[in-house]
Amino acid sequence: MQNHILSIILFTPLVGALVLLFVPKENKDAIRWIANLFALGGLLVSLPLVPMFWSQMQSADRFKFIEGVPNNWIPSIGAGYVIGIDGISFLLIMLTTLLGWISILSSWTAIETRVKEYYVWFLILQTGMLGVFMALDFFLFFVFWEAMLVPMYLLIGIWGGPRKLYAAIKFFLYTLAGSVLMLLGILFLYFHHHALTGIYTFSLTALYETAPKIYSDPAYGPGIATLLFFAFFFAFAIKVPMFPFHTWLPDAHVEAPTAGSVILAGVLLKMGTYGFIRFSLPFFPDVLMHTKVRGWMITLSIIAIIYGALVSLMQKDMKKLVAYSSVSHLGFCTLGIFALTPLGLSGSVLQQINHGISTGALFLIVGILYERRHTREIAEYGGISNVMPVYATITMIMFLSSMGLPLLNGFVGEFTILQGTFMENWRWGAWAVPGVVLAAAYLLWLYQRVFFGPVTNPKNEKLHDLTPREVLTFVPLLIMAFWIGLYPKPFFEILEQPVNQIVQDVRHPRSGAAVNAALQATPPATAAVTASSTRGKN
Repeated sequence: MQNHILSIILFTPLVGALVLLFVPKENKDAIRWIANLFALGGLLVSLPLVPMFWSQMQSADRFKFIEGVPNNWIPSIGAGYVIGIDGISFLLIMLTTLLGWISILSSWTAIETRVKEYYVWFLILQTGMLGVFMALDFFLFFVFWEAMLVPMYLLIGIWGGPRKLYAAIKFFLYTLAGSVLMLLGILFLYFHHHALTGIYTFSLTALYETAPKIYSDPAYGPGIATLLFFAFFFAFAIKVPMFPFHTWLPDAHVEAPTAGSVILAGVLLKMGTYGFIRFSLPFFPDVLMHTKVRGWMITLSIIAIIYGALVSLMQKDMKKLVAYSSVSHLGFCTLGIFALTPLGLSGSVLQQINHGISTGALFLIVGILYERRHTREIAEYGGISNVMPVYATITMIMFLSSMGLPLLNGFVGEFTILQGTFMENWRWGAWAVPGVVLAAAYLLWLYQRVFFGPVTNPKNEKLHDLTPREVLTFVPLLIMAFWIGLYPKPFFEILEQPVNQIVQDVRHPRSGAAVNAALQATPPATAAVTASSTRGKN
């Protein structure tokens, strides 16, 4: 099992989708049970990865549990089925399997039309997301990146709200525009690697060696390297989304079904930040360390933090408020990435996990009220804690988690990001701090309006509290919020090696002379593998 644990995790949801194809669409209960069993199975098969990864954590290899070899899938173009993980992708995979199960469990009563298609597409979406975090071949990565676009488009466009088609098409076009630019960048790296080594390959570890050389290559130079950086930047910035590429997000969140919003906020947005960490930083260190480029990245991150929080304060719709809060929280994540310190980068990855936990819970909270009242208008509520005390208690905990209260997960991530940013430039940290205060303002304002005081609307007097199934969706999120808040040490230990490797690659790019000599002395058939192993040992 250990040799193929990643493939088992990757394809378990896809097997569930294939099984559902043979279930009659009229048998809705059977479809729900099968989908939930495979979603839970996807989580359960990922749990053995935790002790396995922990036992290999001190290994010098950059990536663990590697399956496949370069060029073994489509040899004619040098594409391979190669998957593997480091500490960063490990945490994101565990978050994906957890939120995938919670999302599907939360859909039990919310989806009544075209149930079979809904669960099939949701399980396919989960496979696409897992593949993005596992792929060590650029061609394979791009296939998974595009594969998850269609299921999300359909989830919004078919099971969404009144403006679902507008939101779905906007989401699709924004993401596709970024993907086209990224594809051009991938092809350039592919042919540049061939020019240097004589080998056509999409192997990520091989491209790590040759991509940074574009900056100093006499044939291309800093100008082309900068254009390439921005080709990848637009793809990842749209997915995060960074300001000013964020306008698709509130529409997609508001119109998506509850489970769609949970998985969109919890996992899909992390593909953008993951792309920055996995590709932009190690491929273009010289571009990224340029004062103007880095200054723009930091500026856009700070604008997102403040702007997202201010716009959240003005919202009348609960779901739109939570959606804009994601723009602000992800601004902290990109700030930590581009601060380029070990603390900033570790805090960024941890805050991505925290955002998935906290904001995923917030969308579940809004969805539960919407199922009962079919409105998300804040003015429609008041005094909800009088009739739904368990719901009000869980909501308060997750609100405090999202605003970064000490002893809960959000505090650890934000504090680490700000600490790492202050170490690099105190002005960057000072500009970001108001975002923490504003987060407390819009969340406490929302809680006060919805939960405190008397029940002013007669329609709210008969609302029933959480069912056992609904409580079950929150239990793992509550456990994780307190665990990370009280004892984050294991998470920082998991992140230590990959984060230090990335910071070393960006701040102190090592000379390629030894690698070039090895490539020239190695037969073409094995040169790509040689480059990969040389990278791992260093």
